[in-house]
Amino acid sequence: MDPWRYSTEGISVALRVTPRGGRDDIDGVETLANGRSVVKVRVRAIAEGGEANRAVTELLAKALGVPKAKVKILSGVTSRLKQVAIEGDPKILGETLRKATVAKAEKTKD
Repeated sequence: MDPWRYSTEGISVALRVTPRGGRDDIDGVETLANGRSVVKVRVRAIAEGGEANRAVTELLAKALGVPKAKVKILSGVTSRLKQVAIEGDPKILGETLRKATVAKAEKTKD
């Protein structure tokens, strides 16, 4: 099951963020203990003053090819688990995110 949902405005993505992760990157998909799937994201920024949240929105915007203004954190502003909305063509966004997460999973298998 994908950790994102489609809507008419774009997609909503469940994330697990690792601040101070050494690099800004999408690390693939993970299934949490409760069975929920999330996209694993790591950012160099610290989790103070909203810096990690800014880094997450910038990373997703760049990875999905949308302006930063089209990426909004819906919930989890102070948590590692976040729900993020990305505006745009849902089919293109979903496919781009799938490619980004699958490519990362295949690299870690090698």
